[in-house]
Amino acid sequence: MTANGWLQFVIYSIVLILTVRPVGLYLARVFEGERTWLDPLLRPIERLIYRLCGVNAEHEMNWREYAFAMLGFSAVSMVLTYAIERLQAVLPLWNPQGLAAVGPDMAWNTAASFTTNTNWQSYTPETTMSYLTQMAALATHNFFSASVGIVIAVALIRGIKRTMSATLGNFWVDTTRTLLYVLLPAAFIYALLLVAQGVPQNLHAYTVAHTLENQTQTIAQGPVASQEAIKMLGTNGGGFFNANSAHPFENPTPISNFLQILSIFIIPAGLTYTLGRMTGSPGHGWAVFAAMFVLFAAGFTTVYWAESHPHPLIHGAAQTGTATAPGGNMEGKEVRFGIGASTLTGIATLDIAELVDCSALP
Repeated sequence: MTANGWLQFVIYSIVLILTVRPVGLYLARVFEGERTWLDPLLRPIERLIYRLCGVNAEHEMNWREYAFAMLGFSAVSMVLTYAIERLQAVLPLWNPQGLAAVGPDMAWNTAASFTTNTNWQSYTPETTMSYLTQMAALATHNFFSASVGIVIAVALIRGIKRTMSATLGNFWVDTTRTLLYVLLPAAFIYALLLVAQGVPQNLHAYTVAHTLENQTQTIAQGPVASQEAIKMLGTNGGGFFNANSAHPFENPTPISNFLQILSIFIIPAGLTYTLGRMTGSPGHGWAVFAAMFVLFAAGFTTVYWAESHPHPLIHGAAQTGTATAPGGNMEGKEVRFGIGASTLTGIATLDIAELVDCSALP
């Protein structure tokens, strides 16, 4: 354990805490239908979507209507994802590597896992999924599944608030506003930041390089930044590459690493303030956030302590560590960032389920 590692944790914690109120306040304004700074641009688009889809934005749903709408939306998007995977070999766009169709078992498993925000990747994405599948199926589903998780949390908050009401809002309105006002703008800005850090965003064929050992190496690339942005903001696990954020194309610098760790927590943490704001009890929201942060800090401390010590089962090897991790074992760590940042990333990705589950608890 080093001062550098603890400093990273402290800086991250301060930045995260400073984002809770503004993010939570913005989310509350979005879901309560109040005016936001994006209204002049997005309100006409929102109304057009309702008109084209036949949505009555004034209609309030009871819990059964809300649940059925959510399940129906998820089912349709899952079938669409499955179809794109199965047809990718014959679809005319964005398959420069000529990748074959995904097998039925793999396609269904992937579609189901992305629908539930599990994002289990039992395949190598860069050799299995075409650019069209990555964008139109997987990245799009990252938006859909994340929006469903957010609106269900908001519906629970309304359930706490509306003790004398039988309605929870309108699923279609909540989902549309989540996509338009929260996820799309955030992912757009975030993707540009990732591109600035060196994350690829293109539709080129894979690059073939010849090494100094006179070998041939195929370097995968593609629309990585756009998928990485919504993957992290939506707390999804489905990365463009098999190694996910351990791959230098997905996560090339310490700045991109910090942004990714922050983006995992920023919306779920903000929802705790949304809880306090929408229920009229700010202390309630901060109490929920405090409970989650204590668990997060305890997890980081425990794992950082364990990962900073030599592995007891490795014998006969010097485990002296590096300048960023003296006395530690780098097995299983990201060598570019050291034990501190690797631990912070690991705890953030493991704790996100608890953050989402607790963000709307009474």
